Amino acid sequence: MASLLIRGFALGFAIAASPGPIFFLCLRRSLLRGWLIGLVSGLGVATADAAYAAVAVFGIAALSTILLGGERWLELFGGAALILLGIRSVLEQPRIGEASTAATGRGLLWAYASTLGLTITNPATIISFAALAAALGAGLAGGFGRPAVVVLGVALGSASWWCLLALLAAMLRTRVTPDVARAIGIVSGLAIAGLGALAVAAAVGK
Repeated sequence: MASLLIRGFALGFAIAASPGPIFFLCLRRSLLRGWLIGLVSGLGVATADAAYAAVAVFGIAALSTILLGGERWLELFGGAALILLGIRSVLEQPRIGEASTAATGRGLLWAYASTLGLTITNPATIISFAALAAALGAGLAGGFGRPAVVVLGVALGSASWWCLLALLAAMLRTRVTPDVARAIGIVSGLAIAGLGALAVAAAVGK
């Protein structure tokens, strides 16, 4: 059990730490809107990671087929959403003090729901966790206990990464001047929009 928990933790941490559009989005939110917004955004990602891990390790074949069968539409929707978010990041004028107003109940709910939705629409995530289930193989046999431990490990690993990122962002946030904030907004926005465009292009090309 301990071995499965550790392996699940390692996979969840590694997938969460992989550079991608959600990484840039959460990093930007952490630096410009405060560590709490960044952390809650990351927990939305961790929730989606745990959900996909459950689909993979519990072997819910029908749901896996549905998700992968709609891969093209998921990529189109998710890519378009990322493009819009990226354009918004480039165009808006970030305010260093906006964290005080952003960390409201509604702001936190939006931060969580937006990253949860964007991660769920990424079919590559379930493929990663399907590979985990295949790698563990017979280690997941024997009821619900072992798969549940893996899912718990994935959730803890992913959440730990986002906690670490929020902590690092909080330490650096005092050095973020208006000019630096603007540069972060432009660079992260272009990165998010570019990755979204690649997702749309890949979906159209299928």
